[in-house]
Amino acid sequence: MSRNGDGQSARSFPPLPERLPVDVFDSHCHLDIVDTPVQEQVRSARAAGVTRIVTIGCDLPSSRFAVDAAGDFDDVYAAVAIHPNETTGVLDAVLADVERLAAHPKVRAIGETGLDYYRDWAPKEDQHRSFRAHVEIAKRTGKALVIHDRDAHDDVLAVLDEVGPPENVVFHCFSGDARMAEICAERGYVMSFAGNVTFKNAEPLREALRAAPLDLVLVETDAPFLTPLPHRGKPNASYLIPHTVRAMAEIKGVPLAELCTAIAANGERVFGPW
Repeated sequence: MSRNGDGQSARSFPPLPERLPVDVFDSHCHLDIVDTPVQEQVRSARAAGVTRIVTIGCDLPSSRFAVDAAGDFDDVYAAVAIHPNETTGVLDAVLADVERLAAHPKVRAIGETGLDYYRDWAPKEDQHRSFRAHVEIAKRTGKALVIHDRDAHDDVLAVLDEVGPPENVVFHCFSGDARMAEICAERGYVMSFAGNVTFKNAEPLREALRAAPLDLVLVETDAPFLTPLPHRGKPNASYLIPHTVRAMAEIKGVPLAELCTAIAANGERVFGPW
């Protein structure tokens, strides 16, 4: 979750964009804090060609919400975890609850977990302990690992090297430069790009996208945050993914349908068959 001022308020949602030529999915959003009923979010996303949504846990209540939403809606899947900003004094019992939630068949990832050095909301030692524990949960459960990495690239990579990554690792809302993308590609880590790749001041992020192999790229909203241009400043939701995907295709210089097809295939490889 990227709490950087691009969140929603009581503003109106943007109009439905043109449907994508090939269906994709939203690899990371927060259905619990988008100010629209889940049923409406699923319906509008499907109308835009976004036919699967992974909703993310940041603590036990939001993780339970994610599991319940995944159970209630065919198009929704869940990830469960304790966000690094919520790890102050996190107890083993809480981590055990995360692992119990992960047993649900529609939980496809452990996340978002990782390190956040931008905010000073949790001691680094607590973040590291929790991150390592989540990596082990992902390995034990066979789920993908969804990483929140904010101003902590070197330490996130070092932890993964130290404890050994699970089979599938996703850097959510990828925020590194081209060199970071090359390192992730060398290690087989998947990079998920959000609406901020469309922002005018995001040229280093666009360079990272150009460096990322097509078979290691995903797309996300991080809704309700990071609404893509031309609607930056409006609330975000999964149905706005087409704006980001179209920008990504232009940045990478590939046909839109080719990028959509790659995103869909990458999603099934990382998160399992829908």
